[in-house]
Parts: sequence; structure tokens; C-alpha cells
Amino acid sequence: MTREVMPGRRGRPRLARRTGPAIRRAIDHAFAILPVMAESLGEPLASRYHLLRPLGSGGMGRVWLARDPVLDREVAVKELRLPDGLGDRERAELVARVMREAEVTARVRHPGIVALHDVLVQDGRPWIVMELLRGRDLAAQVASYGPLPYRQVADLGARLLDALSAAHAQGVQHRDVKPGNVFLSADGRVVLTDFGIARPAGQASITEAGLLVGSPGFIAPERLAGDRGGPAADLWSLAATLYTAVEGVPPHQGTQAEVIAATLTRDPRPPVLAGPLGPVLTRMLARDPAHRPDTGAALATLRRIADGGTPGPEAGAGAPAGPVRRRRWWIAAVALAVAAAAVPLTAYALRDGEPGTPPPRVSPVFTRAVDLCRALSGAQVRRFLGAPADPHPEKAGCQWAVTGAGVELGAETDSDTPEPWALDLASARTLMQGLRRQYASGPRDGDLIWYEVGLNQKTQVIESAARDVPGLADEAFAVDVTTPEGTAKAAWVYFRLGDLVAVLRYAHLDVTSPAGLRDEAVATARSAAGGLSGLA
Repeated sequence: MTREVMPGRRGRPRLARRTGPAIRRAIDHAFAILPVMAESLGEPLASRYHLLRPLGSGGMGRVWLARDPVLDREVAVKELRLPDGLGDRERAELVARVMREAEVTARVRHPGIVALHDVLVQDGRPWIVMELLRGRDLAAQVASYGPLPYRQVADLGARLLDALSAAHAQGVQHRDVKPGNVFLSADGRVVLTDFGIARPAGQASITEAGLLVGSPGFIAPERLAGDRGGPAADLWSLAATLYTAVEGVPPHQGTQAEVIAATLTRDPRPPVLAGPLGPVLTRMLARDPAHRPDTGAALATLRRIADGGTPGPEAGAGAPAGPVRRRRWWIAAVALAVAAAAVPLTAYALRDGEPGTPPPRVSPVFTRAVDLCRALSGAQVRRFLGAPADPHPEKAGCQWAVTGAGVELGAETDSDTPEPWALDLASARTLMQGLRRQYASGPRDGDLIWYEVGLNQKTQVIESAARDVPGLADEAFAVDVTTPEGTAKAAWVYFRLGDLVAVLRYAHLDVTSPAGLRDEAVATARSAAGGLSGLA
């Protein structure tokens, strides 16, 4: 593809038309939350915590963004919502559950476990004051970017297992380790959240007898079978979480009952993207807890893989292989118990997309050249272009094109770095800022030629101002490329993924709407970013 951008007279800005809908959406959102805020805002909670706005809600209550003027900081406040019509016993049980969450969380001090600041009861309801996390959970990360690189997942696993070990040392089980309860904080921490169903070993559950609490697909087989479980059950749940992160799907899929039955009776599909992490995940997911590695061996193996090494023989340490103890599997009863289980509230953090939330800093590091032609699969290319297209490698790039549509993916670098793979994180951020500044002053004129797509003659185009694309890689912006009359011709998407800066150029001559073409380009860039994450 040949692309020429020639300086000339400035195009006419169209900012008023483009920002109008966004402003209207913001106004609508403000009016939508006013009744909620008016209902609960008032006197400070416990004469101290000023509730600012709701962050989220779940089956058991609501989470608030609040301010603590005593310590001059923002906090997350979890409010228990007691359903109408509860008897004294049920009300006491719910209150006990939240108070137990506070007790258990406060007992364990670790940077990988969310910190508890205060707990109180006001107006007959318990409130828990916790640290405010900024970032996103692992489930959202995988949903946005797809499977994560195995070394990154091994590092996450090592940090989470270290946090679980601290809890186990205090006699505390988590019992609901899953991607939604793993928070990737903007300050680089990996935080295990929601100890709401955690309990000390040996303490009876506050739920009714036979009621299983947890998330199907992430509950260890022995707990599904009715055992109390122990640290080995948390290890299994962690392995299921890491499997989901590296493979993009959980170990077992299907309906709730199908997942439970599979967990009890079948081994997961062997990992295909996990590399050297695969064998240790397989052992951690053994249905018999006696065949899982102990915590120390698993932690050492995860750290070794995260550092670029290979698993040692101790990764499989555990009880010698022998006859598996026969169990009775009450699958139907367990399925009913899980379906009826109370699900604790998990969202006590500012998620990505909340005002003032920086993006999560969990990104791959590119230390060597990668084949950009592997960033998109054949099926993805067919979907985005409407027809199959073979990849054509270019210098630090790749192109897929058919008559009427094309994609070009390239890696960018600065004047001081000969190869894009040699950029460090600081240089990549600076480069991204420079690229953004090129489009900061508004639309500019240029000429576009892309022979492979069918643009065989110079076409006068106008490149729009940069438009931020939230949730794509670490940072991203898009540029519309249109005729002076406003007909879409192409769209560029620049994004930074760790220390790699890339640009995706997209054209589809059947799409004439700038917004529609931009949406297609952004979707293609998301897929490419996910593919690149797996190549680091």
C-alpha cells in the first residue's frame, strides 16, 4: 500500500457534530443515577465516610465510592442490602456473612489481598470500608484481549498463589478463586478480592446445610462432592483461573449442570496455548487432591516459568500415584445447591471506563521480532474483509488484501531506535504521545493510494483528529480517512501494547460511513492486539 499525506490547507473541523451524542449520553447518565444517589446520600456514614456515587451492585448489596476526610482518601464502601420479608434468622445469617468477610479479610495482610479499613453497622445494615482499587478484573482483561501469554499468566499465578499461601497460613480458605475475583490494579498489583465466602478451616459455613457456595467451573471436585476442601481446593480453583487466562476459555464449558458433571467425571481438555505452563496446570487440576503438587512446588514452578525457565521435576510433587479413592458423586443434588447458592458482591473497585481510572498495567513485553502475519487468523481475516486473503509479509508489517478491502498491520519505531522490537516501555509511551500529537491540531489533507484494494489513483482524503479508543491494548486512538465530501475511504488505528507501538490500516470500499468503517477497523485492531499478546 502506498499512502501519501501532503501538508496543505486544513480541513474543516467537525467537532461539534461528533461530540454532541457523547455529551447527551453523559447528561442522560447523570440524570439516571441522580435518583440512586439522592436515595442514599445524606449524613456521612458513621459520621465519617461521605458516599459519593455507586460503583456497582450485586445480589447482596451495593458498592459505593466514598471519601474519608479523616485520612483524606477515597475508599470503597460495601453496603449490605437486606431483602424485604426476611425472618430474624435469615437476617442474622446475612449480617454474619458480611461480618465474617470483614473478619477474614482483616486477618490476612498481603499486597495481593484487598485491604480492609473499617467495618460498622448503621441503620441495621453492615457496611465494610475497603481500599479502592483502580483497574480491571482478569475476566474483563481476557474478554478484551483474548488469551494472555503463558509467561504473563505464570507471573499472575505466582503472585496469586503467594497471596493464597498467606491466607492458608492463617487457616483461611478463599473458596471462590475465579477470574472475576482477580483484580489487575493500575499500580501493577495483582489483587485477590472477595473473601466474602472465605472461612477459617474447621468453621462451619453460615449457609444452610448442603448449600454449596462458589462459581461452577472454578469449584474443586472434592468440594462439589461434599467435602470441606482445603488449600488444595483453592489450588485447583487457581489452576482453573490460570487455564482460563492462558487458553481464553475455562477448563469445562456448557450449562451449569454440564460443567459440574464434567468437573466431577472428566479431565479438562489439555491446554494448547500454555507452553511449559500446560503440564503444571494439568497437575494442579487433578481431580484427586492427593495428586496435585503442593503449594511450595507449584509456586516455585510458576516463578521459574515466569522468569523464562522450564518446569523442574518438583512441579509434579505430590502423593505417589495410586488407586484413586472411589467416591459417590451426587451430581443432581450438587447442581441444585449451586444454582441456589448466594453469590457475593464482587465489584468494590473502580473498573476500566470509570472516570479517572487509568488502564491496567498488565501487558506483554516484546524482546524479539515477531511475525505480524500471525496476529490475525485466517478466519478473522475472512470475517473482516468478507473474503479469504493470504498474508503478505512486509518489513515490520503484514498485509491482507482483496479487491475492495484490505488490512495492513505495522510496527512503529522512533528515530533513535532502529527496530520496533528494541523500544523500551518509556520510549513506546513517548512515541505514542508523538503520534497522537500529529493529529491533535485537527483534520489535515492528504492523498491515498492502495493498489491491492483497488484505489489505483491518488484520492484526495482528509485525516480526522485523533479519537481515543478506550479498552484497546494499553492505549489507542483512531483516525478517520474520508473524502472532502465525508465518504469513508479508510481508517487508521494506532495502539500501544506494552513496549510495542503498532498501527492497523483498514479499508473496505463497500462501507461509506466513517463511523461504521472506524468500528470495523477498531474490531480488527482488537483481534490483532489479542493475537500479538500471544506472540510476545
